[in-house]
Amino acid sequence: MTEWLADADGASDWSRAHVVVAGIGVAGFAAADALLEFGARVTALDNGDSDQLRERATLLETLGAAVRIGAGSTDHLPADAELVITTGLPPHQAMMVEAGGRGIPVWSEPELAWRLMQPSKPVPWLGITGTNGKTTTTEMLASMLTAGGLRTAAVGNIGRPLTEIVLDPAPYDVLAVELSAQQLHRMHTVSLHSAVVLNLHPDHLEWHGSLEQYAADKARIYERVQHSAVYNVAEESTRTMVEEADVVEGARAIGFTLGVPKVAMVGLVDDILVDRAFIEQRQTSAVELATIADVAPDESGAGSAAHNVANALAAAALARSFGVRPSAVRDGLRAMRVGGHRIQTVGIIDDVRYVDDSKATNPHAAQASLAAFDHVVWVAGGQAKGVSFDDLVIANRDRLRGAVLLGVDRDLVAEALARHAPEVPVISVPDTDTSAMTRVVGAAASLARPGDVVLLAPACASRDMYVDYAERGDAFAAAVGNLQNAGSAGGE
Repeated sequence: MTEWLADADGASDWSRAHVVVAGIGVAGFAAADALLEFGARVTALDNGDSDQLRERATLLETLGAAVRIGAGSTDHLPADAELVITTGLPPHQAMMVEAGGRGIPVWSEPELAWRLMQPSKPVPWLGITGTNGKTTTTEMLASMLTAGGLRTAAVGNIGRPLTEIVLDPAPYDVLAVELSAQQLHRMHTVSLHSAVVLNLHPDHLEWHGSLEQYAADKARIYERVQHSAVYNVAEESTRTMVEEADVVEGARAIGFTLGVPKVAMVGLVDDILVDRAFIEQRQTSAVELATIADVAPDESGAGSAAHNVANALAAAALARSFGVRPSAVRDGLRAMRVGGHRIQTVGIIDDVRYVDDSKATNPHAAQASLAAFDHVVWVAGGQAKGVSFDDLVIANRDRLRGAVLLGVDRDLVAEALARHAPEVPVISVPDTDTSAMTRVVGAAASLARPGDVVLLAPACASRDMYVDYAERGDAFAAAVGNLQNAGSAGGE
């Protein structure tokens, strides 16, 4: 019987549980490891069969888990399974449907971590989700918390898995937690100190089934929030999520805005980031947190772009909700450096700039990238995730010098370009081998003119050809480097 699992936590007797962990990537491996440490009987399943997965499988078997990897491994549940931990299987996947039919609970890895932390290690979580900007905002928040003298880490959908933190003997004061909609879909008891939905735009519709379900899953981050539910003033849908959420009594709605903030908001006054939410005199005044110049730029100098200032304000709201002093917001932003593959210049050849924004994995993220430049050869394509590219093409057709397309859904991008920008030259690269990016960069170079930007902003996910967006960005940078070296060699 599994009734005890409804209230299970770190003090429960896990030796009576047979837990299936579906997926042994970084988070799945950490979940299986934690469950074994707590005494559970673990079966780990993964459809993959790489060298890295085989190494993880061997280690888990050594620790006492039963492991099955390779095609078809997640098609069926063991007969006596009592709980499933999944790091990303969609609701319509066969084993997830089977679990639902058998009444077997399914948890995400953050849900498991939250439970195992209770009652002996109840570290507060500050949660961040949204279609775009999650990672940057989470890193900004962690930097602010650190500047405030707090022991913290950026974890969850980035950095270390949350279940790894459970086993970490180091004490933490608070965690900056990035959460995807897929993780939120299967979170049932997590009660965040404060949380934000940065924005909402179509993405991962092939997983969630509809925009409505995707939005509903994002909104779950506000359920049981204890202190502050932070929303984007520019996107009414995020405020509606807060209004409809079942928060802990006394929790506040806090807005962030690129305009002048009203009471219970953080925002901008000229070039100053200010707080009118977490000060006693908020009815009549605001406190300075930082300036736009403090928002740390990446290599392209895009730190002060509007979307990045919005990220900084969202992070500031969460940090202030936890009592971080105003000067720590400023110091954290100054110390912050935006990570790779986000509008990052990787080379300049013949007065053409090559920019890697491989992290732009959906049209909304690609829009922020394209809008930063006047004349662009656009490198796009990959896994479309059920979204449309029409609005993106319409908004940027006048800046497109050309487009080079790759990946499984490149034809969807090509069709949008044909409908709305038929005058833009398009080169489609059908190759899927490891040298495909070399041909992509060569094709882009043939379309570019001096002063142009060749921009990798794919508007698509990467896993049709690459392990993740980082590997795709690395391939782009390497291809640019090879082109640069070839040009230098030819001129000697």
